[in-house]
Amino acid sequence: MLNEKLLCRIALGLIPGIGCKSYRQLLELYSEPSDIFSLNHSELKSLFGEHIDIIAAIEKRQTFKRAEEECLFIEKNKLTPLFCTEPSYPKRLNRADCADTPPLLYLHGYCNLNAKYVVSVVGTRRITPYGRDMAENIIRQIANDDMLIVSGLAYGVDTVAHTAALANHLPTAGVLGHGLDRLYPPQNRNLALKMIEHNGCLLTEYPSQTEINPSYFPARNRIIAALADAVIVVEAAEKGGALITANMANSYHRDVFSVPGRCTDSYSRGCNNLIANNKALIYNNAEDFYYNMGWSRNRKRTVEQKELFVSLNKEEQKIADILKTEVTLGIDELCTKSEYSLPKVAATILNLELKGVIKCLPGKMYKLI
Repeated sequence: MLNEKLLCRIALGLIPGIGCKSYRQLLELYSEPSDIFSLNHSELKSLFGEHIDIIAAIEKRQTFKRAEEECLFIEKNKLTPLFCTEPSYPKRLNRADCADTPPLLYLHGYCNLNAKYVVSVVGTRRITPYGRDMAENIIRQIANDDMLIVSGLAYGVDTVAHTAALANHLPTAGVLGHGLDRLYPPQNRNLALKMIEHNGCLLTEYPSQTEINPSYFPARNRIIAALADAVIVVEAAEKGGALITANMANSYHRDVFSVPGRCTDSYSRGCNNLIANNKALIYNNAEDFYYNMGWSRNRKRTVEQKELFVSLNKEEQKIADILKTEVTLGIDELCTKSEYSLPKVAATILNLELKGVIKCLPGKMYKLI
């Protein structure tokens, strides 16, 4: 039997003309969307005025069939819907300055989005070796008990941020610009599964069957910004999604930090501009970061990048043994020497990176640590 409360929550958000902001305004008048679907015509007209399309959609329950499909999808895939009036909903998204954040979210995984410390790490998809090293070092240095690392599961800085969080035993949340019936980019599927396995999650405001639309990715950046206490921009060109996230974080009164770079480096210009325009503090080191945030260090467990006796499966051991005999190798050479398929080698490499056994070098070359 379908959950009537959830059905109405989904159905209201599917009505054209009711966006996140107006949805939240309605919840100031009615505690549950089901109350709105119970209103008579004159009450609806008083509420929505001349928006006859919205009134008709509510009276005829035009979005209920689609909402029923979504309820079944949630149940089948063991997803968790998070509504803004529930304790498990991210409390940071309910602050007064976040009026445009989604009232309803869909979660895959089991992740505490209300962790004591939440840091979003963002940047360019075209990450440089400098950016990769900085992202890895930052997350290793700021790692704290009860800390959540947030990013967007895109190529580049996002991928490195999630991977570094896992390597340092931190839960990490990937905010998506599409529904949970697909994953973009598909190359990050194994990473996404690792995140879910290690107390992380995938998070989205979009229901299933939502077509991938380029405009949805900048929109999801407001969630990346609002979820966090601090946003760290690692590398960014003069324009791009990372700067959108930083500007949104400023509008939500979040702390923004930017990693400076050489003025001649195109993917440092956005970061340098944020600092020059007083839109971000310089990220120098973890000590300065903690001082500026007013946080205290609390790391009971010292995490080493490489364990003394790390457990490897058959495929991982074979790749590691191959790299013992070479200084560095690319993925194609690893495929040839191991006689494994490209997808198997790619998945094995990711596991070895997460276990701190190998490291990716510039040019997609790999070596043992």
